[in-house]
Amino acid sequence: MTIVFKVSDKLKEKMVKYYEPLRREKTPPYAVFQAMDADTIVTLYESGKVMFQGISADIDAKMWSEMEKKLTGKSINIYEAEKKREKEKKERTKMYKQSTIGSDEVGTGDYFGPIVVTASYVSKEKIDFVEELGVRDSKVLTDEKIISIAPTLIKEIPHCTFILTNKEYNKYQKMGYNMNKIKAILHNKVLVEMKKRQPEYDKIVVDQFVYPAKYFEHIKEAHEKVTDIDFTTKAESKCASVAVSSCISRYIFLLKMNEISDEIHTPILKGAGEDVDKLAAEIVQKYGEEKLNDIAKLNFKNTEKLKMYL
Repeated sequence: MTIVFKVSDKLKEKMVKYYEPLRREKTPPYAVFQAMDADTIVTLYESGKVMFQGISADIDAKMWSEMEKKLTGKSINIYEAEKKREKEKKERTKMYKQSTIGSDEVGTGDYFGPIVVTASYVSKEKIDFVEELGVRDSKVLTDEKIISIAPTLIKEIPHCTFILTNKEYNKYQKMGYNMNKIKAILHNKVLVEMKKRQPEYDKIVVDQFVYPAKYFEHIKEAHEKVTDIDFTTKAESKCASVAVSSCISRYIFLLKMNEISDEIHTPILKGAGEDVDKLAAEIVQKYGEEKLNDIAKLNFKNTEKLKMYL
């Protein structure tokens, strides 16, 4: 059972204090905390939404809904909350069946390699084709699967891709741009181009990585902007065009990583773990520190940590 409803700031404070001893180490994106209380998982989000999951979710939800009423005088009907969730589920299903432009990016969590952003257009008529290929979010597909299906997607699905090199990324960082601002600028860039190529669509969907108001603040200086966007989390499971964009971006990212490997005559590593630190140190010893500006994101902690291996 899953129950979701929004709480007041007063109740948020009490929930944070109550669940402090039960908090999990890892916190989902946009969450204040996630806690395990007996057989119920409780997740409180920055927006004030709280989600109860588990066999006793209704009991825990009722406890907090009653406390909300005592604090604010406002009632929360947990059954209405369930109805709202069902409504959102139907809306997601509806979105999946529509003709959409969707964008997604790859490479933002990798020390080595560029950031690749793609926007794709998937019409209602192409959804079955995309499903038959086995398209899903690139994070849940193996690299081998992506390499096998991406060329077909590139050939059959209208799309636009932008590759931000490491040199360009490091220049943006020196200008004071954080990762979310860079991502917003790149998403806007490919969406503007895709919208020009495909002016007829039902929705434009972006996998939400920042609140919409902040997204539009990040792109306020752009000469052209796309503003009719549906921002949603886990968009790749709700929107075929986002899933396609995810796969194409990952495929191009893998090709670029292979190019780097050929250039330095060493297999390049994905991610940002300890093995990446060691590899970065080897590259510096062989080619000099300036080489990292060409192939790595210098603001990552890996740059500082590689000194331990030099």
